[in-house]
Amino acid sequence: MSKRQATVDEIVAAIEAARDKVMADEVKSLTKLGIPKAMAYQVIANRFHQTAANQDEAEPDFDAGPAPSWEEIG
Repeated sequence: MSKRQATVDEIVAAIEAARDKVMADEVKSLTKLGIPKAMAYQVIANRFHQTAANQDEAEPDFDAGPAPSWEEIG
């Protein structure tokens, strides 16, 4: 009897499904505490480094020039 090995796609799908379940449970917990659902999605998406459904991905503006130095900021 040989063991069947999982494919990379199956592993990725399992990880994504587990992440989605954890995120859904977190949103449910936050909404029970009285946090609005949209805000809960943003908090959880930020925590899991995801883009919330109602947010646009921010694209870097490379034409804006170099970032200011710490001296310029302070």
